[in-house]
Amino acid sequence: MFCRNLMRSGLILTIMCVMCWMSVPVAGATPDDDRLQELEREVAELRAAIEELRAAGLAEQRLAEIERRLEILAEEVENLKVGEASVTVSRDGEYSGLGPAASKVYAKEQGVSIGGYGEALLEFFDDEREDGVPADKTDRFDFLRAVFYFGYKFSDSWVFNSEIEYEHASTSNGGSVSVEFAYLDYLYRKQLNLRAGLVLLPMGWLNELHEPTVYLGAVRPQTERRIIPTTWRENGIGAYGVLGGFNYRTYVVNGLDASEFSAGGLRGGRQKGAKAKAEDFAWVGRLDYTAVPGLTAGLAGYFGDSGQDLEDAGGDSIPVGTSIFDLHVEYRYRGLELRGLWARAELDDIARLNEALGYEGVESVGETLEGGYLQAGFDVLAGRGKSSLTPYLRWEQINTQHEVPEGWSADPANDQEIFTLGLAYQPIEQLVFKAEYQSVGNQAETGVNQFNLSMGYIF
Repeated sequence: MFCRNLMRSGLILTIMCVMCWMSVPVAGATPDDDRLQELEREVAELRAAIEELRAAGLAEQRLAEIERRLEILAEEVENLKVGEASVTVSRDGEYSGLGPAASKVYAKEQGVSIGGYGEALLEFFDDEREDGVPADKTDRFDFLRAVFYFGYKFSDSWVFNSEIEYEHASTSNGGSVSVEFAYLDYLYRKQLNLRAGLVLLPMGWLNELHEPTVYLGAVRPQTERRIIPTTWRENGIGAYGVLGGFNYRTYVVNGLDASEFSAGGLRGGRQKGAKAKAEDFAWVGRLDYTAVPGLTAGLAGYFGDSGQDLEDAGGDSIPVGTSIFDLHVEYRYRGLELRGLWARAELDDIARLNEALGYEGVESVGETLEGGYLQAGFDVLAGRGKSSLTPYLRWEQINTQHEVPEGWSADPANDQEIFTLGLAYQPIEQLVFKAEYQSVGNQAETGVNQFNLSMGYIF
């Protein structure tokens, strides 16, 4: 056992050392402070010039062109202040709610757009649980997903966009092929655009922005897997846009399927657009404040029934009213990245649901589920070119049985606390390598710690 653990630790240490060696900046590299000051001065001068020209009566069409060029300069200033490697959404897709690869089609003038991403994960599990009992978990090396984006821009107003995902490398060995999203957009104006099809629900951080280069961590936080069941997509229709300093998205979608809920969370209730039961619908919306460079702060909510005509023994329907909401905040400044998320789900009719599904004892679906995390990272190479090297840490707490109905009990293993310490290296913005250690504990003392190594790419 000692030799095996030494091998694991040596492998992690070796890879971290290689990553650090690869990240050493070229001699003479200097920060972008001079360029930043120059741009800020140019922006200030242009703004003053525009006001003088407007007062002098220059044609509005000419002023509009000057203002457009000014915004390009202002954007570069913002990117330098926040840190160019931290810009996770392309300017052309900034209000579409998508990552850099997924939003490529919006930058096209017309025609086909192709992009994608992929990631592989190597997991080493400790031999013992936290209570000293053998863990009985097998180390895994998985090509998690290979994803392809296909889009088509018909005109300045009409856009089709889609994501096709291949999970776990082979459908003959537990893998699958799924449509993650496929929708049509009608681009009316920045303030109001329409969307219809299979859509990503705008909850949490990772459900929309799940490309591996845009978030810290080799594995996704449990809160965004079991309470916000990432990747969560449903058939629906809605609108999105920018109003002043606020970004919004709002959709009506088919509801979750409560017959697939479990003590472990809501993930099984996703219908994924596949012959989805549509007896119950839901509304989901998100509002983010983005007026301050580097800051995103907001909330999101999902409200609807999930019973989908499920009945109890007496033939009465079980609506299973479902409410999920989250508060989220992120701040980025140069190399610094701070992120927080808190999510809570509240479900009705759980005693009747448990009886209909035959759940007993600790098998109960939670009446309330709660989870959240705080995360911090700092790019030690910020301002020194395209490469980034970011140590990060995350504290997370989640309980999928925070409350259960009378007559059932909560499994203490579902009350978890997870500490993650890691390092992410991006030699260029499209590639990332991550190494992390996770300390996993729960109230049953059955948690198993693990080392994770991952690689990811976008194009």
